[in-house]
Amino acid sequence: MKRILEINTVADYCKLRNYEVLHPQVGIVDFNKVDMNQYPNNSYDAFHYHCYAIFLKDAKGCKLQYGGKPYDYDEGTLVFLGPGQTIHFGGYDPNYIPKGYVLLFHPDLLLGTSLASKMEQYGFFSYATNEALHLSEKERTIILSLLEKIEYELNQNMDKHSKKLIVGNIEMFLDYCLRFYDRQFLTREVAHQSSLQKFDTLLNEYLASDKPQVEGLPTVGYFADQLHLSPNYFGDLVKKETGKSAQEYIQGKLIDLAKKKVFDPNKTVSEIAYELGFKYPQHFSRLFKQKVGHSPQEFRNLN
Repeated sequence: MKRILEINTVADYCKLRNYEVLHPQVGIVDFNKVDMNQYPNNSYDAFHYHCYAIFLKDAKGCKLQYGGKPYDYDEGTLVFLGPGQTIHFGGYDPNYIPKGYVLLFHPDLLLGTSLASKMEQYGFFSYATNEALHLSEKERTIILSLLEKIEYELNQNMDKHSKKLIVGNIEMFLDYCLRFYDRQFLTREVAHQSSLQKFDTLLNEYLASDKPQVEGLPTVGYFADQLHLSPNYFGDLVKKETGKSAQEYIQGKLIDLAKKKVFDPNKTVSEIAYELGFKYPQHFSRLFKQKVGHSPQEFRNLN
């Protein structure tokens, strides 16, 4: 039976590491100050988080599993966890000593702030750990400076400015991470183009098979799984490479194929819709008109 530790609050994690709780809703743990021999992770098989956690790892040997896939933390990586996510431990190097930091903050900290409405923009909280952000030295310096500012505020007497400054620095931290991920997409362009080519091939094969009739319309989640990527990372990859969302890309392929099928006078619009994977023909007609400017029947008559 798996032993899963529930991290319900920031204090839960701080207490686990025997670390002082300076604020009930936000905290920074410096692993250089933690005696891991006294509080070993191997007491548990997994941690389930109910708060946000961002790990800056500076050591090798920590093997984790996320979504059934292994990941080795290497030097200078940032890994993001959101509420409701679980990290499984896949074993440790016997000589492993963790280095780095973890920034934790509870969703309640963001209530009443502008950051609360922006959190959905930071899709990397739904990336898999093998899609971690790998930092350059300059980027790491920026991240550490922001952690230092947050820690400075946590060590001051709380006043009316404290929350604004803490949340403001967290927001800047996340905005920098957006920029750094954009850089990572560019520096890994060759690998990403390969993934996009595989996606295009898989999509063409899907549409040419009987899968649409059996399994329905092709989904972003299906292709992300085939490429061993998280849906969010896959969606961002497609957007960066094509300028379209993954859903828009799939719909474009569907409509291109639909245009060819509409020219077959022996097939009704409903038959074409079912062949493409639409459960309801009216949904097909609506999407077709939205993308082409004419209904399928009008397009057939015009051509």
